[in-house]
Amino acid sequence: MMRSLFSGVSGLRNHQVRMDVIGNNISNVNTVAFKAGRVTFKEGFAQLLQGASRPPGDLGGINPIQIGLGMQIGSVDMMFNQGNLETTGLNTDLAIQGDSFFVVKKGTQNYYTRSGNFQLDAEGQLVSPTNGFVVQGRMAENGVFQDGVQNIILPVGQKTSAKATSSSKLAGNLNAAAPIFTGTFDAAGRADPVNKDSWTENSITAFDSLGNQHDLKLQFWKTGADTWTWQVDGTNLPAGFTPPNSTPQTLTFDTAGLLTSAAPTSPPVISFTPAGADPVNVTIDLGSGTVNGITSFAGTNTAVLKDQDGYEAGQLQNFSIDRTGLITGAFTNGTNVVLAQIVLADFNNPGGLLRVGDNMYAVSGNSGGAVLGYSLEGIQSTMTSGALEMSNVDLAQEFTNMIVTQRGFQANSRVITSSDEMLQELVNLKR
Repeated sequence: MMRSLFSGVSGLRNHQVRMDVIGNNISNVNTVAFKAGRVTFKEGFAQLLQGASRPPGDLGGINPIQIGLGMQIGSVDMMFNQGNLETTGLNTDLAIQGDSFFVVKKGTQNYYTRSGNFQLDAEGQLVSPTNGFVVQGRMAENGVFQDGVQNIILPVGQKTSAKATSSSKLAGNLNAAAPIFTGTFDAAGRADPVNKDSWTENSITAFDSLGNQHDLKLQFWKTGADTWTWQVDGTNLPAGFTPPNSTPQTLTFDTAGLLTSAAPTSPPVISFTPAGADPVNVTIDLGSGTVNGITSFAGTNTAVLKDQDGYEAGQLQNFSIDRTGLITGAFTNGTNVVLAQIVLADFNNPGGLLRVGDNMYAVSGNSGGAVLGYSLEGIQSTMTSGALEMSNVDLAQEFTNMIVTQRGFQANSRVITSSDEMLQELVNLKR
């Protein structure tokens, strides 16, 4: 039989494989984070008819004589170039910008994917909706990361514990133009209303370790040209209330209206012990010598306690994911607490990964092991929340490749037809 016949057959078979890859690419043009394939060919076995010979004396050498016996598939490569991003608005949709992969787990087996269309399941686990594989990362407890990579779980109704108030800041203004206070305080601790311009009070809610609220109230009255006196109203505080000092404290201001001293203690600490809770010790920051602290300028009395750092217990309302994969929960008590961080994987040779369906990849002998890390912490890739990576299939290129492949297939079929006609002529020599 003629060698050209089998060469043509190999061309038909392998161009059909290339068409299969092109068809798969086009069918996945809208698949999330799909990576296109590419077929390369290589020359097949070449039959040696005559070997090469060295130049004998004054004559030249002779090159080998070989006849090729067709072609073969050289490789089917995955093209891991970046796909475009599509905005979705869902905070659980993630797109990777870079060369890394998400890590998901089924049982004890890790798989890797670029498809970030994740969802929460009934147990609050962050999973791939196509197969239920659980997204991996590191979890945080009370904002502190725990050791090891594990399933990311974000249950609705997750709670954060209460935090007792430990500090508060005194700011605002005490009217420098107010008259000196000459009145008296009644049994409830309030001043004679006749002297209202020279007396003021403010309060802020403080929390104990159980999240109970307590009204922390301060009273101020002017006692000199550049001095104000203040005290804590303990009538509404629990038993065990300890004022900063047994006598009211004095605030002294300089000629620029800034606080120069706070006597007799600075910074003052207000202490009380709620029933069933830990003792509460609130340090008052007076902001001495700064315009952002308590000041004494001509104007209205605006002295206020602010920026206390306690809060009651809260439940998880929603969460957000930033560019490093850090998941931060927003709780009903107004606090934002770190819940988890998504881990990423890099490979020395991502083209060596095995496709296992569902947009997933598995490690092969030539991909290298997964190098796990976190965005901008050894991993240079970043994430975009509320977006998905689109397929990187280029339809114009695929249709061009389809035409070339079709013509290659057609040309090889002509080789087979011509070889058949030649064989027919050979058979017809004996009529």
